[in-house]
Amino acid sequence: MLSADADSERSAPSRPVGPRRLGRFGVDYGVWIIVGSMALVFVGVGVGYYALAVFVRELETGLGWSSTLVGSATGVYFTVSGLTSWTVGPHIDRHGPRHVMLTGVLLLGGGIMFVGRVTEPWHLFVVYCVMAVGFGCAASVGVNSIMSRWFITRRARAMSITFAGVSLGGVVLAPLSTWMISAHGFAVAGTVLGGLVLAVGIPVVVWVLVWEPARLGVEPDFGRPLNVANDHLDEAVQRRVWTRREAMGTVAFWAILGAYVLILTAQTGFLIQQFTFLAERFGNDQVASFTLSVAAAGSIAARLVVGRFADFIDKRVFTFWLFCVQASAVLAITFIDNTVATWVLVLIIGFTIGNVYMMQTLLVSEIFGMVSLGAVLGAVSLATQTASGFGPFAVGWLRDVTDGFTWPFVVTASASYLAAAMVLLAKPSPRNVLDEPPVC
Repeated sequence: MLSADADSERSAPSRPVGPRRLGRFGVDYGVWIIVGSMALVFVGVGVGYYALAVFVRELETGLGWSSTLVGSATGVYFTVSGLTSWTVGPHIDRHGPRHVMLTGVLLLGGGIMFVGRVTEPWHLFVVYCVMAVGFGCAASVGVNSIMSRWFITRRARAMSITFAGVSLGGVVLAPLSTWMISAHGFAVAGTVLGGLVLAVGIPVVVWVLVWEPARLGVEPDFGRPLNVANDHLDEAVQRRVWTRREAMGTVAFWAILGAYVLILTAQTGFLIQQFTFLAERFGNDQVASFTLSVAAAGSIAARLVVGRFADFIDKRVFTFWLFCVQASAVLAITFIDNTVATWVLVLIIGFTIGNVYMMQTLLVSEIFGMVSLGAVLGAVSLATQTASGFGPFAVGWLRDVTDGFTWPFVVTASASYLAAAMVLLAKPSPRNVLDEPPVC
């Protein structure tokens, strides 16, 4: 059985005020879950991830700090975010994510307001730690847990739309951050971006998002599940309760974890330094920022396309090719110093970025189900977010040591190829199939 808290939450006598009002529009509430989640990741991940690359450039050039120092702070940011996801994951499974996500929005928005006012390295580390706790609470685990309960056979489609908000954040907020810093200074830019996170995030968490469809007396998948030939999306498998120890006893868990540690070390290391790399190649910050927006736009298009068929395919094989394409594009952009080729390759890398993250959640939720997603994804996130933090530090350190981006990007591409081989081992375990009555 699920926890008493979860049962009591589902059996509450009346709908929350926000959903009751939104229900008057005659739209299936699953649509509001997608729209609200999309808005939340647009500001939360758009600022808490994409804008970090712009912050790196400003901290290095504006304050004269080294790539190693700024990369270390970014590493701490991702590590603390991963620790936060590890901590809150089981709590979300038992009690729902609302209070966790609201706390996260407040910390992330408040932290960003101060990032432009740092004057000493220790200031940056403190602010980044506050932001990281907020990011870990507000973003990945909570949103993914909600989406996995509202959508089962339509999960890839729903997540592709929702997490297009992440890429849209890159399209809009990366150039907006660059422009505001250039026109009004880093302090003003941070205040505006932090205020945006609060202005969008708080209403969405408080008045829109609902833990699971049973809370409103409706069915998942809009009440119209797809005819997907995948036994691991069955009710019994999706509601199987996994402890972290049980999950860690499977090959699939370690294959996903290992593959994503490698790919996110590589991807985040490249992405956080990508703005600086492009600014040096083009000789213009605005062109570099616009190029990042093009990549993010490509990510939106690719994610929506993949979402149309990902519910029907072998996700391991698709993820293998996704990793290989990204690695090859990074190698090519490193050695081909041509303007047109650079634009094309940045766009190809953009195609892969959003789908890399989406496939992680789809693999975990398909293999370990939705009831324990917070605990299992939180455990994976601890390792992968730490890896994401190590990536910018490693790339920054290699850049300082080798005086260029060639060796750092060769290393990240090699790690991506290794991740591609490892993800093929992420096969569902026979233990996924219940040998006892389904969890209710």
